[in-house]
Amino acid sequence: MKKLVLAAALTAAASTAFAGAPADPVIEAPVIVEETTGSSGGWVLPILLLVVVAAALAD
Repeated sequence: MKKLVLAAALTAAASTAFAGAPADPVIEAPVIVEETTGSSGGWVLPILLLVVVAAALAD
């Protein structure tokens, strides 16, 4: 009878040790660095300027 009570006590103690879930690991998001470029892209502004000059000379 003593062994049965001891086994029940150890089982109860062991089950409470695993009662909670472990804490979720903290995972930091990776840092993404992108190079910024102008909205003109380097070729739109000269073409636009050429069109404006051509329109002014056409008058």
